[in-house]
Amino acid sequence: MSSQIFPSDVQQSLDLVGIFVFALSGGLLAVRKNMDIFGICVLAEVTALGGGVMRDLVIGATPVAAFTNLGYFLTPLVAGLVVFFLHPEVERINRAVQTLDALGLGLFCVTGTAKAHDYGLGAVAAMALGMVTAAGGGVMRDVLAGEIPSLLRWDREIYAVPALVGSALVVVLIGLDRLTAATGTAAALTAFVLRVLALKYGWRAPRAWHRNGSRTSEE
Repeated sequence: MSSQIFPSDVQQSLDLVGIFVFALSGGLLAVRKNMDIFGICVLAEVTALGGGVMRDLVIGATPVAAFTNLGYFLTPLVAGLVVFFLHPEVERINRAVQTLDALGLGLFCVTGTAKAHDYGLGAVAAMALGMVTAAGGGVMRDVLAGEIPSLLRWDREIYAVPALVGSALVVVLIGLDRLTAATGTAAALTAFVLRVLALKYGWRAPRAWHRNGSRTSEE
């Protein structure tokens, strides 16, 4: 199966790291929204696991992995508690959290695309679900917190685009029968680097233009 890019123990360790970091971002948003400990843990869980749950439900991989692996379910709770007790310290290292989040983005877009392909989806659908795996939890987090999802906002650095690029590379590698641990890592690192550069240089997706050449309103 192409989704078995890495040895199972390595794959699980990487998954748990990515889940933990995603959960930190969800917990931090909950703190900013003045939620209680339950709300912090809910947003941590949704952010960390939402994308994978959406992917598994679409492809029919049930029960979904998030509920069959206790480590996947408990790790966001641990992250939520870390944020609850240490959120000022976590906020101070938010740039490092964003960098680790970019690593998780790269990992999950690759493994999500490969898993969707294993369940019989075509190239375009597998690529879309790779992006959903990486970014879907963040969309659910923002909706629950009453915000426009970050990846749809013009004033935020690109997030979905790096995931799509990583997913597209995986689709190409699968088509060429060249998806291995090394090439899968390269695809994940490509998405990671694009996201980090976007954070560093403020890269954003273009907005619509009026016919007179001016940009649309920033409202």
